[in-house]
Amino acid sequence: MKTVQLSGSLRANVGKKDASSLRNAGLVPCVLYGQGQQTHFSVKQVAIEKIVYSPDVYQVELNIDGKTAVGIIQELQQHPTKDTIQHVDFLELNETKTIRIKLPVRLVGSSPGVMAGGKLMLVFRTLQCVGLPKDLPEAIILDIAKLNIGGAIRVNSINLPGITFLDPANAVVVSVKMARGAIKGEETEEDDKEAVADAPEVVEATDNNEVSEAITEVSQDETPSEEA
Repeated sequence: MKTVQLSGSLRANVGKKDASSLRNAGLVPCVLYGQGQQTHFSVKQVAIEKIVYSPDVYQVELNIDGKTAVGIIQELQQHPTKDTIQHVDFLELNETKTIRIKLPVRLVGSSPGVMAGGKLMLVFRTLQCVGLPKDLPEAIILDIAKLNIGGAIRVNSINLPGITFLDPANAVVVSVKMARGAIKGEETEEDDKEAVADAPEVVEATDNNEVSEAITEVSQDETPSEEA
């Protein structure tokens, strides 16, 4: 997984008034938790935006007034109308403990089904995974070079060492759908075609990944205290 460095400053006070003052000064209130005591700090709005508004998922090397830690974004709060970042929760990573995270799905290769006129359908833009920090990849890379019309790649066909997928094993991640005027190849699998037809919330693949789906979702028994 990619890493990025981020510097922060400890907060002298914690509360709504202090948080509002930080935002007015171009800073974002944050909290780091997961390995004992919580650490409340702030970072520059411009710096955190470069991490948040990105299709990539990062391990963040934090330097908070000399204290270093490696974390990952667990939760993000944004202004309801302005979409500005209001608060960020970081989970401190431990190399011996697994974490749950959503990783983006990226496609490589040229599908013969698409070349024959089929429509490429990306059902899952992210997949929920569990693994140790060292085993987590930057993204789930799927090769579609063998996908004919009606063909599909399912969760249970993806093999990544050290990674467990939490999405349904038989769920279709990406498929090639029959389109008007398409030439159906002999290698099309009927079972895959039926599975694709039943797949929920199918979304046509585009090159523009939505930022919100690239944000990390991590579960941990220990959760930080709520802060406005």
